[in-house]
Amino acid sequence: MQPLNMWGIVMLKSEKRTLFRFLSIYLGSTFLLFLLATVIFYHYQKHHIIDTQNSKLKQEAERISQVLRKLHKNYTSPLVYPHQEPYHSAIYSIDKTLIFGSFKPQNIQWKEEYYNYNNNLFHIKRLKPYYLGATYLMVSRAVDGKPIEDLQKMLVLFLFIAGIFFTSLGIFLGKLFIAPMKEVMNHMNQFIEDTTHELNTPISTILTNIELIETLYGFEGKQEMRRIEIASKTLSRLYEDLTYLKLNHHYHRDSRPLNISGLIEERIEYFNTMIEAKQLLLKVTIEPNIVIVMDRNDALRMVDNLLSNAIKYNKKEGVLSVVVTQKLFKISDTGVGIKEQDLAQISGRFNRANKSEGGFGIGLDIVNQVVEQYAFYFKITSAYNHGTEVTIEW
Repeated sequence: MQPLNMWGIVMLKSEKRTLFRFLSIYLGSTFLLFLLATVIFYHYQKHHIIDTQNSKLKQEAERISQVLRKLHKNYTSPLVYPHQEPYHSAIYSIDKTLIFGSFKPQNIQWKEEYYNYNNNLFHIKRLKPYYLGATYLMVSRAVDGKPIEDLQKMLVLFLFIAGIFFTSLGIFLGKLFIAPMKEVMNHMNQFIEDTTHELNTPISTILTNIELIETLYGFEGKQEMRRIEIASKTLSRLYEDLTYLKLNHHYHRDSRPLNISGLIEERIEYFNTMIEAKQLLLKVTIEPNIVIVMDRNDALRMVDNLLSNAIKYNKKEGVLSVVVTQKLFKISDTGVGIKEQDLAQISGRFNRANKSEGGFGIGLDIVNQVVEQYAFYFKITSAYNHGTEVTIEW
């Protein structure tokens, strides 16, 4: 079963790809802008937090300088250095020699009034007049990380909530974005369904009567009958392909051991009239009794589409080669080939590299769906005007 999307609707590959691209561009650009704005806001707020803590350092420096002034005027009072936690301070002489302090800082940046070193904030205040012979007062404390951590948590939470909101909004907008394509695809699928229903009865009648005429009246060699048979088989294959596309993701696959050698030989015989009509040289190398686990209907669609393409796009009197081994199924032709720029998209639905031969461009899309279903390796190599080789490894 094809997975349902969040609205409970089966989405085609093209719709999922379009929605994914839209969400990638929308969410990518939105999150990039929000991330940039968040980083700028974070640095601004962090700078504000540090400025607030520097202001407290300045207040502490003013307090200490007032105490030093009182001690300087009153020599009879005991000289007790005015130090209090969580601050550290020290006083220096005019030649920047330490007089006394509660710590001995390293790498002092005398030209800076405020600076940050090893996650500690420092403030240098010049004392005027000199108190107790001191010219400089340094006050320091460790950076209070809690406000910064709270800021980080708040911004992460904000980004998370914004992510949920814009993802939900993007999905909603994406639904609106692909709605027209969904409507067109529904109309196309309805057209396919109606067409296949109308084609079934006349095609079956034509093929049955051709076989009956050939059996009863021996018209097998008649050129006109061969043309009618080729046209009927072409219509029959188209009907089966359209039916497969419509039902592909809704029926139960009966995967069981399948003699792929016998099935490919059977399908070559089925297409023999078309091969003879184009006067192709058929080269077949099929190892007998190769068995793989696969649904027979999937195998039929895979083999028929590859054989049909190899016949349709081959040159008249060209070579059609079929190889089947224990590891792979390979089919090659000497036909018109595929241009290098078309190879990447050739297996997409409704894509045709050569429009001169007609068709709907659904054959290789069906083959691609089958190989993906069974995790086979699928490779197309081609040279324009020289031929194409398709390899499927199981």
